[in-house]
Amino acid sequence: MDEKPEIIDLPALIRRSARTFAKQAAVLSNEGPVTFAEIDQMSERVGAYLACRGIEKGDRVALYCMNCAEFAIAYLGILKAGAAVVPVNVLLRPVEIQFILSDAAVRAIIYHDAFEEAASIVRQGVDSLRVSIALGTSRSGAIPWNEVLACEKPLARIAFDPGNDLAVILYTSGTTGRPKGAMLSHANLSANVWSVLQALKWRPGREVILLVLPMFHAFAATVGMLSALARGCAFVPMTRFEPLQVLNRIAATRATIFLGVPSMYSLLLRVDDDKTGLFQSIRYCVSGGAALPVSVLQQFESKFGTRIYEGDGPTECSPVTCLNPVDGEARPGTVGLAIPGVEMKVVDENGIRVATGEVGEIAVRGPNVMRGYWNLPQESAAVMRDGWFLTGDLGSEDPDGYFSIVDRKKDLVIVNGMNVYPRMIEEVLYRFEGIREAAVIGEPHSTHGEIPVAYVVAADGAGLAETEIRRWCQEHLGRYQVPRKFYLVTELPKNAAGKILKRELSRKGEIERGFDSSSL
Repeated sequence: MDEKPEIIDLPALIRRSARTFAKQAAVLSNEGPVTFAEIDQMSERVGAYLACRGIEKGDRVALYCMNCAEFAIAYLGILKAGAAVVPVNVLLRPVEIQFILSDAAVRAIIYHDAFEEAASIVRQGVDSLRVSIALGTSRSGAIPWNEVLACEKPLARIAFDPGNDLAVILYTSGTTGRPKGAMLSHANLSANVWSVLQALKWRPGREVILLVLPMFHAFAATVGMLSALARGCAFVPMTRFEPLQVLNRIAATRATIFLGVPSMYSLLLRVDDDKTGLFQSIRYCVSGGAALPVSVLQQFESKFGTRIYEGDGPTECSPVTCLNPVDGEARPGTVGLAIPGVEMKVVDENGIRVATGEVGEIAVRGPNVMRGYWNLPQESAAVMRDGWFLTGDLGSEDPDGYFSIVDRKKDLVIVNGMNVYPRMIEEVLYRFEGIREAAVIGEPHSTHGEIPVAYVVAADGAGLAETEIRRWCQEHLGRYQVPRKFYLVTELPKNAAGKILKRELSRKGEIERGFDSSSL
């Protein structure tokens, strides 16, 4: 095993795989397999076409696309032209996409023709936009994908400076205000790919990764796409998460690795027991994006006979920072050890490392940490301290170096001056028979400062009684930690990656109290 992360530009990384695994499948799509040689050749044509259209090194190109082989081809083509990819969350409204594309001053957009209507609206409001390409056909004058792939002009090789040249600008979800673009260089991403592959122990050219997480998301892009391509492994893109469809696709492709977020594992638990055999080719699963309730992990491993390795990492870290060791000791309730090449510690408000086991803010250092937020120097400086990135996650480290995330710093609820961590309450709620999902947030209170409020979703066929849930919490939590209110809901709001959106629950509570922060 190499000692230091590999620092290389991403086109060179992919070209190397294309030489080694030329005839092997890189993508197993519904339309058939796409080999490494084909992906390399088609992305070369995309890069050459963009260059012919005036896209230069350092420009930004938006990619507005669902999971498919074309996403990877366009992504790599943009990089080969020397530009930076600006992935677009496909669930955003046109006005939100316009803000991101204008903020990044994108020169071109490549979009899937399924988003033709929204793309047409977006294109009208971005002054910097010069080139529009439709993956498929276009009804509004965009360049058709076939024309791009027919480009025969050779692509001039770009001389990259991996540490300084941007590869991707990933916009955060804007939970604390306007979205911020995390600037990730070629070095950031290639280093994280190296670290991820050291930690995951994938067999070169032999793994098949089921990729239903959205590829515009950092987790899916780095682990599911780039790491797979760098290791000569195939990925299976799926556009929607439907448990039975996912199981059928796993069986059909003999997928060996499943990447998911907690809500996906909760939903997979609902499939009939006689369907679990469809999952048997999976060697193991990886969970990230949010805290995985221990009860869900245990139920899943029992039902499917497959281990889940939980990890974590923010977008700003490319994104993976830690993972429970594959084939080693996995500790449920933790996000594992820092992966190779990455350093982590827990600090207090002054940046001083806290004692083992104490709660503080998790900080990260390594070649995977972003270069900053696009055009936001003050915000960039605010999250960096002496070379360490402050993640905003509150957590602790045990004597063996395993990290546990207690909660997001912004989600902390302070009741009568005492810290209440919503995740601790949620873990208790998930153990209550009949609850499928739970989320806890803080609500302002005139006497106590804040109070915890719980939103719960019943499991199929379960009848929930607030009095019983409250009694359960009283038995397993301190008095000040017991939610003062319980809301029984049919579903919880989630983003495209399946992560529960607590800000939407907070806004719902604001509206009920006669206040709506979204109007400010």
